[in-house]
Amino acid sequence: MSDLRHISTNIVDDICVVHLLDNRIVDDINIYELGMELFALVEQNGYSKILLNFSSVGFLSSAALGKLIMLYKKVTIRNGVLKLCNIAPDIRELFTMMNLDRIFSICNTEADALSTF
Repeated sequence: MSDLRHISTNIVDDICVVHLLDNRIVDDINIYELGMELFALVEQNGYSKILLNFSSVGFLSSAALGKLIMLYKKVTIRNGVLKLCNIAPDIRELFTMMNLDRIFSICNTEADALSTF
């Protein structure tokens, strides 16, 4: 996958570690492009273990949450695992308020998450 604008990836063992690059994930076009980049990891590249690192993200819209839910579904259909880490407290609170912390496995750090795959 070349031309990635919204994510960077590296592989640790068989886990695709994805760093979200945008500080604010709110613009419809950027959310669409982010979704396409994330979905391609599963659909085109065949990754079934994905860790999303939110360390650069300061704000996330509800539309972006929709893309994460779609990614979760794509991964679980393939019997894979999706985990999230380094989520800012405000965003983590949003996940909790929307009960998304029941869907997503959320770890404090990348190292913590990697150790649980």
